[in-house]
Amino acid sequence: MASPFPGMDPFLEHPEIFPDLHDRLVTKLSDALQEKLPPPYYSVIGSRIWVEPAQRRIGPDVRVQRGNGNGSSAATAVAPATRSQPRIVSIYPEEQKQTRVEIYANADNRERLVTVIELLSPSNKTVGAPGRESYVRKQQEILNSSQVHLVEIDLLRGGEHTTAVDFETAWKIIGPYEYHVCVHCFDKPYDYCLYPVRLPEKLPEIEVPLLPGDGAVALDIQAVCERCYDAGPYRRWVRYDGAVPEPALSPELAEWVRQMLQEKK
Repeated sequence: MASPFPGMDPFLEHPEIFPDLHDRLVTKLSDALQEKLPPPYYSVIGSRIWVEPAQRRIGPDVRVQRGNGNGSSAATAVAPATRSQPRIVSIYPEEQKQTRVEIYANADNRERLVTVIELLSPSNKTVGAPGRESYVRKQQEILNSSQVHLVEIDLLRGGEHTTAVDFETAWKIIGPYEYHVCVHCFDKPYDYCLYPVRLPEKLPEIEVPLLPGDGAVALDIQAVCERCYDAGPYRRWVRYDGAVPEPALSPELAEWVRQMLQEKK
């Protein structure tokens, strides 16, 4: 069953729902590209891995050894009795993984990474989060490599601007938008191709660059999102009645969402 919205469904940005959508989209984006890539190119699902703390409460970690009852005070050391006892919170690092699409070229028995396609997640857009630090570090490595194209898809209205294109410059030139795709080709280091999208619009069909001289392949992000919605649990999972998208919408967009849901009821 189709989504009630013509483009991105803002209800899917909910922090409990988007991780599921993220992984489904990465898989289907890779599949859609594989159908169109000419030899010797192929698409795989890669990943970035980072470590961040996870909280696990363990306690109380206070152990008092009783005496042996013979009146001897020298045999066992006893912890001093206090009015308050602490509870210990132990924080252990946990490995986190985020998937992405990678395009390789296999020629002369050599594999070459050509293009990385990143679908941003909430952790990538949260200031101070290890996931953002990991993402920005890898982003800069790709931008400085002069050997790999970078495609960034941002379907999240919330969080800090993270894609490689300068935010203030883009808004001055293009104007407001809710979602966007940023494409940076390594052979055009000073250019950033931006696909801006307003909420009422369909998601774009973009050109995914290959090696210089080989052109690009078309990728219809809207079509991929529709496949994810059709095959996924969202019609049963999302609460459209009485719920509001996260983050909050402007009054104008909130009214548009209300009208769309009323029409599709």
